[in-house]
Amino acid sequence: MPKPESFPIDKIYVPVKRKKALRPELVESIAESILEIGQQAPIVVRRDEDRFVLVEGLHRLEACKALGEKAIIGLLGSAEIAHQRTLLSHGADAGAEHDKMARLKKLRLEKEAAEKITLASRAVMETGSAELPRKSPEKDIRNNLKATPSRLNRRTSASTPKTLSEWLTQQKRDGGRY
Repeated sequence: MPKPESFPIDKIYVPVKRKKALRPELVESIAESILEIGQQAPIVVRRDEDRFVLVEGLHRLEACKALGEKAIIGLLGSAEIAHQRTLLSHGADAGAEHDKMARLKKLRLEKEAAEKITLASRAVMETGSAELPRKSPEKDIRNNLKATPSRLNRRTSASTPKTLSEWLTQQKRDGGRY
């Protein structure tokens, strides 16, 4: 196990991908913690010619920079260890991200369902009763037991318009919305 050592902050390179994950509120809280109790966990860097590349500890590094430190405690690791840690962290992040997205989708669907129920209950309250207006059964041939077969045929053939203009005419006649 490598021993922690001090690394000059200005010699540590932070990859662009890592910089995208920076959360300023976390840096601020870590900086406050470092002021109170000092740096507890070392960062991990790997050697790359005349500089060091950050493997782990972006927020700790940024907190030390914000405090004006010139050096930071860290561990020197190899490129293979760095790659393994990166793969492990991305695998955990992907699973956590997937779980988070699933929870957000579930919450969104629940919210949409609640909104639909609220709108439906408002519509019922506005109408004054829970019953929806219905056609009288006398107007509907299917419910009229006294309908003759000729009336049924005439009615059903007229109820299936063959063109758009026939359909519009039927909608106007029946009081439908189009």
